[in-house]
Amino acid sequence: MKQFEINARERSNFTKAAVKQLRKEGLVPCVLYGNNQENVHFSVSQKDLKDLIYTPNSYIISLNIEGKKQLCILHEAQFHPVTESILHLDFLTIDPAKPVSIHVPISVSGNSEGVRQGGKLQILNRKLLVRANMKDLPDTLDIDITNLLLGKAITAGELKYDNVQILSPKSTIICMVKMTRASTSASASAAAETAEGTEEAPEA
Repeated sequence: MKQFEINARERSNFTKAAVKQLRKEGLVPCVLYGNNQENVHFSVSQKDLKDLIYTPNSYIISLNIEGKKQLCILHEAQFHPVTESILHLDFLTIDPAKPVSIHVPISVSGNSEGVRQGGKLQILNRKLLVRANMKDLPDTLDIDITNLLLGKAITAGELKYDNVQILSPKSTIICMVKMTRASTSASASAAAETAEGTEEAPEA
């Protein structure tokens, strides 16, 4: 999995006034925790976070807090309800020697058989929670939908990847081909043609 580098500066003042001033300066208050380490409070320029936050991608984060480096993942993000600006970020420390749990985006490819029959493809979940060693973490979870039939779905329980454990519930629906009026009409026409062909067939 790709890494994303962040340069940050430590902070020690946690009052509302201090946090407000940080945001006024275009900085985002953050906290790093996990692996039985003490919580580390820091701030990052909001503009340096755009490519991390406003993207479908997932990253292992290389965090540099005034020369102290740590690998982590983004755990939670809080946004302003109106402006949608970033209010606060939580980062979770990871150990390169241990498996990492992280949400990985889905990448769908192929022309579904159900879509060719007039159905409509619906992608219901665009990321799945997986667990793997850092060296085995994929950038995306690739799914080929070529054989996905009309009215059928692909669930998390059907997916398998080398050295990657899927933690999302097996019943989680990734995508499905929904029946439409066009597909229903096509199915009815095909059934009618089959019936006519049967009726016209000569007796043995």
